Amino acid sequence: MRLTKYGHSCVRVEHDGGVLVIDPGVFSEREALDGVDAVLITHEHPDHVDVEALTAQRDRRPFTVHGPASLSSTLDGLADVFTPVTPGQSFTAAGVPVRAYGGRHAVIHPDIPVVDNLAYLVDDRVYHPGDSLVVPDVQVDTLFLPIHAPWTKFSESLDFLRAVAPRRAYALHDGLLNDNGLGVLNSNFTRLSEVDYRRLEPGTRIDA
Repeated sequence: MRLTKYGHSCVRVEHDGGVLVIDPGVFSEREALDGVDAVLITHEHPDHVDVEALTAQRDRRPFTVHGPASLSSTLDGLADVFTPVTPGQSFTAAGVPVRAYGGRHAVIHPDIPVVDNLAYLVDDRVYHPGDSLVVPDVQVDTLFLPIHAPWTKFSESLDFLRAVAPRRAYALHDGLLNDNGLGVLNSNFTRLSEVDYRRLEPGTRIDA
Protein backbone atom coordinates (compact mmCIF):
# COMPACT_ATOMS: atom_id res chain seq x y z
CA MET A 1 0.00 0.00 0.00
CA ARG A 2 1.28 3.44 -0.92
CA LEU A 3 0.15 6.65 0.80
CA THR A 4 0.53 10.16 -0.58
CA LYS A 5 -0.10 13.14 1.68
CA TYR A 6 -1.56 16.12 -0.15
CA GLY A 7 -2.40 19.57 1.19
CA HIS A 8 -4.21 20.01 4.50
CA SER A 9 -6.28 16.86 5.18
CA CYS A 10 -6.07 14.97 1.89
CA VAL A 11 -4.53 11.49 1.74
CA ARG A 12 -4.32 9.27 -1.34
CA VAL A 13 -4.17 5.49 -0.90
CA GLU A 14 -2.99 3.19 -3.71
CA HIS A 15 -3.39 -0.55 -3.16
CA ASP A 16 -3.53 -3.52 -5.56
CA GLY A 17 -4.32 -1.24 -8.48
CA GLY A 18 -7.09 0.67 -6.70
CA VAL A 19 -6.99 4.36 -5.80
CA LEU A 20 -8.76 5.68 -2.72
CA VAL A 21 -8.69 9.37 -1.75
CA ILE A 22 -9.69 10.77 1.64
CA ASP A 23 -10.87 14.36 2.12
CA PRO A 24 -9.89 16.12 -1.12
CA GLY A 25 -10.81 19.64 0.01
CA VAL A 26 -10.30 23.13 -1.37
CA PHE A 27 -6.86 23.40 0.30
CA SER A 28 -5.56 20.24 -1.40
CA GLU A 29 -4.22 19.64 -4.88
CA ARG A 30 -6.66 18.39 -7.51
CA GLU A 31 -4.07 15.96 -8.83
CA ALA A 32 -4.82 13.84 -5.77
CA LEU A 33 -7.97 12.71 -7.61
CA ASP A 34 -6.21 11.51 -10.77
CA GLY A 35 -7.38 7.98 -11.55
CA VAL A 36 -9.45 7.75 -8.37
CA ASP A 37 -11.79 4.79 -7.86
CA ALA A 38 -13.39 5.83 -4.56
CA VAL A 39 -13.45 8.89 -2.29
CA LEU A 40 -14.01 8.99 1.47
CA ILE A 41 -15.31 12.26 2.91
CA THR A 42 -15.21 12.76 6.67
CA HIS A 43 -17.62 15.73 6.75
CA GLU A 44 -19.16 18.59 4.82
CA HIS A 45 -16.73 21.47 5.46
CA PRO A 46 -15.08 22.71 2.24
CA ASP A 47 -11.52 22.17 3.48
CA HIS A 48 -12.43 18.46 3.39
CA VAL A 49 -14.65 18.26 0.32
CA ASP A 50 -14.18 20.25 -2.88
CA VAL A 51 -17.44 19.62 -4.71
CA GLU A 52 -16.28 21.38 -7.87
CA ALA A 53 -13.16 19.22 -8.08
CA LEU A 54 -15.18 16.04 -7.50
CA THR A 55 -17.69 17.00 -10.18
CA ALA A 56 -14.95 17.74 -12.69
CA GLN A 57 -13.29 14.40 -11.95
CA ARG A 58 -16.59 12.50 -12.19
CA ASP A 59 -17.02 13.91 -15.70
CA ARG A 60 -13.67 12.35 -16.66
CA ARG A 61 -13.90 9.01 -14.85
CA PRO A 62 -16.58 7.26 -12.77
CA PHE A 63 -15.91 6.74 -9.06
CA THR A 64 -17.84 6.34 -5.81
CA VAL A 65 -18.10 8.71 -2.84
CA HIS A 66 -18.66 7.54 0.74
CA GLY A 67 -19.42 9.70 3.76
CA PRO A 68 -21.99 10.71 6.38
CA ALA A 69 -25.59 10.82 5.18
CA SER A 70 -25.66 14.56 5.96
CA LEU A 71 -23.33 15.07 2.97
CA SER A 72 -26.21 14.38 0.59
CA SER A 73 -27.21 18.05 0.38
CA THR A 74 -23.61 19.17 -0.12
CA LEU A 75 -23.13 16.55 -2.85
CA ASP A 76 -26.49 17.17 -4.49
CA GLY A 77 -25.05 17.03 -8.02
CA LEU A 78 -23.19 13.82 -7.18
CA ALA A 79 -26.11 11.88 -5.74
CA ASP A 80 -25.66 9.11 -8.30
CA VAL A 81 -22.20 8.21 -6.96
CA PHE A 82 -22.77 8.87 -3.25
CA THR A 83 -23.16 6.09 -0.66
CA PRO A 84 -23.98 7.13 2.93
CA VAL A 85 -21.97 5.54 5.74
CA THR A 86 -22.81 5.17 9.43
CA PRO A 87 -20.48 4.94 12.46
CA GLY A 88 -19.30 1.40 13.04
CA GLN A 89 -19.99 0.36 9.47
CA SER A 90 -17.45 -1.72 7.56
CA PHE A 91 -17.33 -1.56 3.78
CA THR A 92 -14.99 -1.79 0.82
CA ALA A 93 -13.87 1.20 -1.25
CA ALA A 94 -11.52 0.90 -4.24
CA GLY A 95 -10.93 -2.69 -3.17
CA VAL A 96 -9.69 -1.63 0.27
CA PRO A 97 -11.49 -2.54 3.53
CA VAL A 98 -12.64 0.47 5.53
CA ARG A 99 -14.29 0.87 8.93
CA ALA A 100 -16.02 4.06 10.04
CA TYR A 101 -15.65 5.49 13.55
CA GLY A 102 -17.00 8.43 15.50
CA GLY A 103 -20.01 10.27 14.16
CA ARG A 104 -19.67 13.91 15.17
CA HIS A 105 -17.31 16.78 14.44
CA ALA A 106 -15.38 18.19 17.40
CA VAL A 107 -16.95 21.33 18.90
CA ILE A 108 -15.56 24.56 17.44
CA HIS A 109 -17.72 26.85 19.60
CA PRO A 110 -21.17 26.45 21.19
CA ASP A 111 -22.52 29.03 18.74
CA ILE A 112 -21.38 26.99 15.71
CA PRO A 113 -23.50 23.96 14.80
CA VAL A 114 -21.81 20.58 15.16
CA VAL A 115 -21.91 18.55 11.95
CA ASP A 116 -21.52 14.82 11.35
CA ASN A 117 -17.96 13.55 11.00
CA LEU A 118 -16.65 10.06 10.36
CA ALA A 119 -13.14 8.80 11.04
CA TYR A 120 -11.86 6.04 8.76
CA LEU A 121 -9.65 3.04 9.49
CA VAL A 122 -8.24 1.88 6.17
CA ASP A 123 -7.09 -1.72 5.74
CA ASP A 124 -6.97 -2.11 9.54
CA ARG A 125 -3.78 -0.04 9.73
CA VAL A 126 -4.18 3.58 8.55
CA TYR A 127 -6.40 5.92 10.58
CA HIS A 128 -7.75 9.28 9.34
CA PRO A 129 -9.94 10.95 12.01
CA GLY A 130 -11.21 13.92 10.01
CA ASP A 131 -12.14 16.73 12.39
CA SER A 132 -12.39 14.63 15.52
CA LEU A 133 -10.20 13.02 18.14
CA VAL A 134 -12.03 9.69 18.38
CA VAL A 135 -9.70 6.94 19.57
CA PRO A 136 -10.26 3.66 17.68
CA ASP A 137 -10.74 0.40 19.56
CA VAL A 138 -7.91 -1.36 17.73
CA GLN A 139 -4.16 -0.92 17.40
CA VAL A 140 -3.27 1.49 14.59
CA ASP A 141 -0.04 1.34 12.63
CA THR A 142 -0.23 4.73 10.90
CA LEU A 143 -2.11 7.74 12.28
CA PHE A 144 -2.76 10.95 10.41
CA LEU A 145 -2.78 13.42 13.28
CA PRO A 146 -4.72 16.74 13.18
CA ILE A 147 -2.12 19.20 14.47
CA HIS A 148 -3.92 22.55 14.16
CA ALA A 149 -7.59 23.55 13.92
CA PRO A 150 -10.20 25.95 15.34
CA TRP A 151 -11.63 22.95 17.21
CA THR A 152 -8.54 21.69 19.01
CA LYS A 153 -5.47 22.81 20.95
CA PHE A 154 -2.03 21.28 21.15
CA SER A 155 -2.60 19.45 24.44
CA GLU A 156 -5.71 17.71 23.04
CA SER A 157 -3.92 16.59 19.89
CA LEU A 158 -0.96 15.36 21.91
CA ASP A 159 -3.21 13.39 24.28
CA PHE A 160 -4.97 11.91 21.25
CA LEU A 161 -1.64 10.85 19.78
CA ARG A 162 -0.64 9.24 23.07
CA ALA A 163 -4.00 7.47 23.39
CA VAL A 164 -3.92 6.00 19.89
CA ALA A 165 -0.22 5.11 20.32
CA PRO A 166 0.46 4.25 16.67
CA ARG A 167 3.78 3.05 15.34
CA ARG A 168 4.07 6.29 13.41
CA ALA A 169 2.12 9.51 12.89
CA TYR A 170 2.01 12.12 10.16
CA ALA A 171 0.70 15.65 10.44
CA LEU A 172 -2.83 16.30 9.18
CA HIS A 173 -4.99 19.43 9.04
CA ASP A 174 -1.99 21.72 8.67
CA GLY A 175 -3.15 24.00 5.86
CA LEU A 176 -3.66 27.10 8.02
CA LEU A 177 -0.16 27.11 9.52
CA ASN A 178 2.86 29.17 8.52
CA ASP A 179 6.46 28.00 8.91
CA ASN A 180 6.72 29.44 12.42
CA GLY A 181 3.71 27.52 13.68
CA LEU A 182 4.78 24.32 11.95
CA GLY A 183 8.20 24.55 13.56
CA VAL A 184 6.78 24.91 17.05
CA LEU A 185 4.20 22.15 16.70
CA ASN A 186 6.49 19.66 14.96
CA SER A 187 9.11 20.15 17.66
CA ASN A 188 6.64 19.64 20.50
CA PHE A 189 4.96 16.56 19.02
CA THR A 190 8.36 14.99 18.48
CA ARG A 191 9.66 15.91 21.93
CA LEU A 192 6.59 14.96 23.95
CA SER A 193 5.56 11.67 22.36
CA GLU A 194 7.22 8.31 21.90
CA VAL A 195 5.83 7.99 18.39
CA ASP A 196 7.74 8.34 15.13
CA TYR A 197 6.12 11.66 14.17
CA ARG A 198 6.74 13.68 11.01
CA ARG A 199 5.14 16.27 8.80
CA LEU A 200 5.14 15.39 5.12
CA GLU A 201 5.33 18.03 2.42
CA PRO A 202 2.35 17.86 0.02
CA GLY A 203 2.99 15.21 -2.61
CA THR A 204 5.23 13.07 -0.42
CA ARG A 205 4.74 9.31 -0.87
CA ILE A 206 5.32 6.66 1.78
CA ASP A 207 4.72 2.94 2.00
CA ALA A 208 2.26 1.56 4.56
